[in-house]
Amino acid sequence: MAGGAYAALSGLRARIEQLDRLAADIANAGTAGYKAERVTSITAERADFRRALQAAVDVAPGPGRLDLRNGTVASTGRDLDFAIEGRGFFEVETPGGLRYTRNGNFEVRADGTLTTRDGMPVHGVDPKTPRIRLRPGALGIDADGTIRVDDTIVGKLKLVEFDDYSRFAREEAGRFRPSPGASARPAADAAVRQRALEQSNVSLVERVAELTELSRGFEALQRGLGVLFNDIEGRAISEFGKR
Repeated sequence: MAGGAYAALSGLRARIEQLDRLAADIANAGTAGYKAERVTSITAERADFRRALQAAVDVAPGPGRLDLRNGTVASTGRDLDFAIEGRGFFEVETPGGLRYTRNGNFEVRADGTLTTRDGMPVHGVDPKTPRIRLRPGALGIDADGTIRVDDTIVGKLKLVEFDDYSRFAREEAGRFRPSPGASARPAADAAVRQRALEQSNVSLVERVAELTELSRGFEALQRGLGVLFNDIEGRAISEFGKR
């Protein structure tokens, strides 16, 4: 197979993976706290071709880059909705370890434990008893995350940030897993707003434009492969067959 065919095929494969990432962003445009992901591509030389007459360079999907810019904060009127204004994440306890999210759409268990919508406990700043437990009453929260019930302090949300987000990995339910060895520190300029949620930072206009560009590139590569296989190689086989 000609080296150009390998390059075109690898380009198609990379665009399929980029399409999956774009589709995920578009599907989560209405998910609170969701962060868009920028797609990249890299070149990957095929060493095996150096021993042959042909050469090929693959186009491989590169690592995704999370767009951590803040989304718009929208009022909801719900007491258990919290939005972070500025940098920072809520800390969440999961079976896989600590995870971090900007989605403050919380619930309360029967025992009063503050959790995410899928039941993961939300951490407070107390290292001895990190889970926050609420009791019935009027719920309020200060900008620094201090939670009050009937004007009595019952806990304080743990808001953290990191030095390096380049290896943050996205997980389900809008949560992120930091890179191994990354250490969280108290968020310096985060403020909590009650009865509000941070909206997704996905721009549908940008994503649709990228989707259109991606589709055109995919179609161009398909046409190129058709020309290569049906016309050029077909003609070569026909000519050699006459000799």
